[in-house]
Amino acid sequence: MSLNEPGFEELLASAKHTALHLEMRDVYGVGDEAEDFETWKRTGRRDVDPASAYWSPWATLMRSTVARGVAVRRARIVSEPVTEYIRYEHAGTVVNLHAGEQVRWLPRRQASDLALPGNDCWVFDDQAVLFNHFSGSGNWSEPGWEVRTEQAVVQLAGSAFEAVWERGIPHEKYTV
Repeated sequence: MSLNEPGFEELLASAKHTALHLEMRDVYGVGDEAEDFETWKRTGRRDVDPASAYWSPWATLMRSTVARGVAVRRARIVSEPVTEYIRYEHAGTVVNLHAGEQVRWLPRRQASDLALPGNDCWVFDDQAVLFNHFSGSGNWSEPGWEVRTEQAVVQLAGSAFEAVWERGIPHEKYTV
């Protein structure tokens, strides 16, 4: 990542048609959700209020993006039986949907014959890919992202997303 490399919010703001998010990890250990995850593990209850301090920044960003005419789609590849983290993530996905995202889940066994990028990523308008970099424990690593604009890389990530999306199960129909 260079100092003049755009970040997620800048790329999302410049998107005109699509923002595609491919998630492939079974566990994330991102610090800003640690407290919410711990609460869910203790109580079984998840914050699903789009206006809460936890969700409001994301829900507002997604609603404004979708209102501009950008289709925001999220595809998640998951191992089954799912991890505790994926159950937590599934429980909160109602907020993603409320904010205007479309979400699908693909059991990992159904992805064996797909060519996938090595990292989770966002694809913006078939013009740029932002790869997310995580440590083995699922927290952000340094640098936390990398932006690529080479057409072959963008096409690989975009076609991988579309293949997962085509096979994916809409959130409303996927049970954990």
